[in-house]
Amino acid sequence: MSTVAVVVIVIVVIVVLGVVAFLARAQARRRGLQQRFGPEYDRAVESHESTRDAEQELLARKKRHDELEIRPLDPEARERHLTEWRQVQERFVDAPESAVTEADSLLVLVMGERGYPTEGYEQQVSDLSVEHAATIDRYRTAHDISGRAETKQASTEDLRQAMVHYRALFTELLETGDGHTADRTAEPTAPAEAEPTTSTDATADTEPVAKVDDSGTEPRERTTTGRRTARRNGNDEGA
Repeated sequence: MSTVAVVVIVIVVIVVLGVVAFLARAQARRRGLQQRFGPEYDRAVESHESTRDAEQELLARKKRHDELEIRPLDPEARERHLTEWRQVQERFVDAPESAVTEADSLLVLVMGERGYPTEGYEQQVSDLSVEHAATIDRYRTAHDISGRAETKQASTEDLRQAMVHYRALFTELLETGDGHTADRTAEPTAPAEAEPTTSTDATADTEPVAKVDDSGTEPRERTTTGRRTARRNGNDEGA
């Protein structure tokens, strides 16, 4: 085999190996982004002309997020915001539209204290999607309902769903700093687990009623004293 042939074969092998390595890196990057962003990856692909453009945007989001100084809330701030959230939920009963607006504002406040920029809604979504991809779409839905509430175009059920969606992201933002989020049920400082509702107490119409026998009279008392009294009366009549 001539030297030229050997050189050509070597070049071809190098090119093939380079292509394989490039494809392997691209595939690994894609899997990493899919695992990191979850449904947000699919959303990005749908909104871009190509998968490559979508992945470039997601990588840019991650790079920006890595440069942010994200920090957990201190215990005092966490307790304060949990109290504020409970108060917002309580106000939902009488003023659902304003309560949803307050929930949106409270969420933005917590973002800022965690270290997220809050200069605009779209940027908020972009930054939050890196660490909160599983709930970011719920935030979008809640924010959309909040906007419609300002023009009286959201139903009470829409507003209730907005509160539920806001709460999902709110509890995630209350990260304790050790990789766990604050317990929402066991700890006394957790947000109220019951969903906001305008309904009254379900037990109000379920008062126990006295049972009446077939003769239409109320049942006789079944106590031991009652039985002894009945027997004594019978003996007196027979005497």
